Amino acid sequence: MRAALFAFITITLISVTLHGQEIKIIPTTTLSAETFNNTSAADTFVSQTNGNMGASNVSKVDIHSLLYPGANTKVIAHFMPWFGQKIHMNVGYNSQDPAQIHRQITDMISRGVNGIIIDWYGSKDYSDVTAKRVMAEIEQHPGFTFAIMVDKGALTLSACDGCTPQQTLIQQVQYVEQTYIPSPAYMQIGGRPMITNFDIDLHFDIDWDAVQAQTSTNPAFIFQHAKGFTHAVTSGSYSWVTTTTNDFGMSYLDKFYKAGLAAPQEETFGAAYKGFNDTLASWGLDRIMTQQCGQTWLETFTKLNSYYSDGTPLPELQLVTWNDYEEGTEIESGIDNCVTISSSLSDKTLQWTISGEESTIDHYVVYISTDGQNLMSLAVPGVGSRSLNLANYALETGTYTLYVQAAGKPTLKNQMSGPVQYTVDGETENPPPPPAEKATITLGASPSAMNATLTKPGISTVTVTPVSGSFSSAVALSCTGLPKDFSCLFAPPVVTPGSNAANSTLTISGPGTLRADMTHIPGRFRPGLNVLVATFSIMGLAISGVFSKAQVRRRSVWAIAFVLIGILTACGGGLSNVSKLDQPESPVGIFNVTIHGDAGDAHVTTPVTLTVN
Repeated sequence: MRAALFAFITITLISVTLHGQEIKIIPTTTLSAETFNNTSAADTFVSQTNGNMGASNVSKVDIHSLLYPGANTKVIAHFMPWFGQKIHMNVGYNSQDPAQIHRQITDMISRGVNGIIIDWYGSKDYSDVTAKRVMAEIEQHPGFTFAIMVDKGALTLSACDGCTPQQTLIQQVQYVEQTYIPSPAYMQIGGRPMITNFDIDLHFDIDWDAVQAQTSTNPAFIFQHAKGFTHAVTSGSYSWVTTTTNDFGMSYLDKFYKAGLAAPQEETFGAAYKGFNDTLASWGLDRIMTQQCGQTWLETFTKLNSYYSDGTPLPELQLVTWNDYEEGTEIESGIDNCVTISSSLSDKTLQWTISGEESTIDHYVVYISTDGQNLMSLAVPGVGSRSLNLANYALETGTYTLYVQAAGKPTLKNQMSGPVQYTVDGETENPPPPPAEKATITLGASPSAMNATLTKPGISTVTVTPVSGSFSSAVALSCTGLPKDFSCLFAPPVVTPGSNAANSTLTISGPGTLRADMTHIPGRFRPGLNVLVATFSIMGLAISGVFSKAQVRRRSVWAIAFVLIGILTACGGGLSNVSKLDQPESPVGIFNVTIHGDAGDAHVTTPVTLTVN
């Protein structure tokens, strides 16, 4: 934060005219922030031979955007809590470190994850300490949930003296009931706490009816694979990554989803994974499912979307896994899409080329800078774009540095081009901008009347609908007209309708609930501008002699304080899909908020009413 503070202090505001509309370009990010590690993986983590990518800059586009339109599926990450033990691989962090746990949960939330399943080895194991600290962190994030998976190892590593595996399982389930289930963040299915397990039936002969009879909370037991839907006392089943097929597990998923659809009264946990490789695990059997440069990950979503829709929804999707580095399934450090991007300048046209599969890219971002380090998003071209006409931007005389970022699809690696210098000499004026194209999309919000408080956000679904045919450009969402200290967050901040409507969840939050999102797409926020203007006005009056020397000293101190407050405000809010405008109105009342959708020359709006109590 200190580095960002000094960087923002030195930023020069640039005036530009975009399509005849004068705006202020204010850097909202840095080259470092867009290229260095932005995940909860350790900064020191380097790429491994099993396919785990080193700590990188990955896409924070919401994972839900890979699901079928209108999906309300809960995205659950499978979480390994044992790193830091000598018996496990060194990944650069200790799973019991509260600071690391905070980074992991906030990283998950920033990618659209709704909860986690903790792979737990019982009350006597290292993982129990981690699980309790994870629970404490999750309870600080309303709406985020967790559940316990009793791993087969719990029946040996946490066995009670003289107990059979059956007796140990009962004891461990009762421990979960006493220790974890009382948490308000514990995952529920149909009002019942959910407990799942891993490979217990594969290694032990368990009477599950007897286990359930010894419970006090009537938990919903979730089992494994297609056969889990017909298991004793089952409430549903989850799918996994399997290397026993030669089709990247697609036939396994076919069988699982068909079984889930045949048991609609039970809960179905689908699976998304990047691949599998246990060649670095001490217990490994050299089982390998390649990642195909991100295609395996995308294929798992294509598969579930072939079975589920808004009319036949998938209840939960489990990400297999968040951080199993040893079996090469972790997505914490991201997924390499093997893409590179390069850019160049031809007269006043910025051009770029890519190598690799463009199907792994969500959108492009063109950044502009006056110093090569502090950046602002200038445009968000859609997939398929290869150029941007800079003549449409009436920039002031000077030299600018431009970068083009290929923003990956959710959790895939972001790729940044090298710098391109662009000089505006002022000798010739930019030609008048071309007439705006007629928008071929409509924008709507449901509900269009929202209620919020200082601590409770208002939520609405924003829908971008193609008027006719297909609309393949990326639509960047933002909003204006918010009450003072309120902000809006879109998840995802950029949607591409195609031939169908595309949805984004809008959350309007008061100062008690604001959470900064780290996706940098251009919006209408002017971070701290009013504070800065007022501050420099005070300093100007002080210097001009309006105040006495004593007053000058006092007001100069206050002016500097206001500058720092303005800068810190900018750090927390100058993000693409977090739009914040100060207004003189009281934060209590009825406000007319406008939602904007921008896709090149297409611009659409829709109004919503926000009632703040």
